Amino acid sequence: MKPEALPQFLFGTDAVLRFEKSIQIHFTEKRQVLSSSPLNGGYREDLSGVFNFDETPAKGRNCVMRAPTYEQHMQIVAKELGFDPAHCAGLSTAAHMKYAASVSDSYNGTTVTAIVTGGINKNGGRAGDPASWDERAFNDANRQHGTVNIILAVDSHLSEGAMTKAVITATEAKTAAIQELLAQSFYSDGLATGTGTDGIMVIANPQSGIYLTDAGQHSKLGELIGSTVLAAVKRALYLQTGLGYQQQHNVFCRMRRFGVTEQALTERFMEYKPSPEQLRLFRQNIKKMALQDELLTYTSLYAHLLDQLKWGMLSVPEAICAGNRLLCLMNMEYRISDLSDNGYAEMIAQYQNGLFDKMVGNVLE
Repeated sequence: MKPEALPQFLFGTDAVLRFEKSIQIHFTEKRQVLSSSPLNGGYREDLSGVFNFDETPAKGRNCVMRAPTYEQHMQIVAKELGFDPAHCAGLSTAAHMKYAASVSDSYNGTTVTAIVTGGINKNGGRAGDPASWDERAFNDANRQHGTVNIILAVDSHLSEGAMTKAVITATEAKTAAIQELLAQSFYSDGLATGTGTDGIMVIANPQSGIYLTDAGQHSKLGELIGSTVLAAVKRALYLQTGLGYQQQHNVFCRMRRFGVTEQALTERFMEYKPSPEQLRLFRQNIKKMALQDELLTYTSLYAHLLDQLKWGMLSVPEAICAGNRLLCLMNMEYRISDLSDNGYAEMIAQYQNGLFDKMVGNVLE
C-alpha cells in the first residue's frame, strides 16, 4: 500500500506516514525519545524512528503473539515495517490507523503535535481498580483489548526532566478527556482514567535552538501539551467508537457502571411472563425513555451524587437527601431511607426500582 502523509511534518523533513496498519516516523536527524514501548523503551537518543501498529487480525482470526515475549513480537513487527529493530520504538493497539487524530499548536517558535489512536469501550479502567492479570504468574487470560496510544512531538530541545514531565502532563490531559466524556471503567463502578494497555512516546528535537526545561501545567509548553493531547484523545475516541455527546446521551450509558442496564431491566420484566406484545412495548419504552432529556439530566446528577458519596466528598445523609429530591423530580415513587446502613447501595437500588416502574408504565395492564 502506498503511504499517506499526514498533514504536517514534525521536525524538518521528518514526515508522519500512515500506512493501512501503521503510523510511522522515520527520523532524518538525531532525536530524543522517551517511550513506554516494550521495544527499546525508556529514554533514548539513538533511535532512527518510531511507529504505532494496528494489531487487529483479519476477520475471523484471533490476535496472537508471534514470539515468546512482547518485546520479541514487536521486533518482528518492526522488521516487517522496514525498521531496524535495534534502533526503533513502537506501540501496538487494536485501534485503526485511519481513525488517528492529529492536533498541533505553536507558541513562540515551539510546535507541539499530538497523534492519538484509541478505544476504551471494552478496556476502560480507573487507576486503582482490581488487577485483571498477574505478570509473574503469566496469567493474562483476562486481559482485554482497548488502548489509547499517544505520540507527542515537541519541536524543541528538552531536558530529560522535561521529557518525563511531558509524559505526566500528557497523561493528565488524556485522563481529563476521558472523564469529560464520562467513559466508564469496566473493572469497577468508577469513571475511567485510561486503559491498562495505554502507551506513549514523547519525541523532542535536540537540533532546535530552543531549549526548554519545564513541561508542567504552569509552563506554556505544558499548556500546549495539555490542549493538543486532550483534543486529540477526544477526537480519536470519537472516530474509533463514536464516543461523545450523542453516544453518551443515554440513561444507561450514565448508569451502566452501577449495574443499571437495559438487560437487567429486561430480565426483571421477563419474571412477569409477559406476552410477546407486552415485551415489544416494554422494549419500545426502554429505547424511548432512555433518551429523554429531563430524565437524562437528573440521572446525570444522581450518578454524580453516587460518585461523591463513594469518594467521601458527601456524607450519607447529604447524598440521601439530595437523592430523594432527584427521585421526586424524576417522578419515581421511591424514597431512600434516612436510616439506611448502606446509603450507596440503596440509592442505586431505589433508582433502578423507579426506572423500572417508569419503563413498565401501563404495559402489564
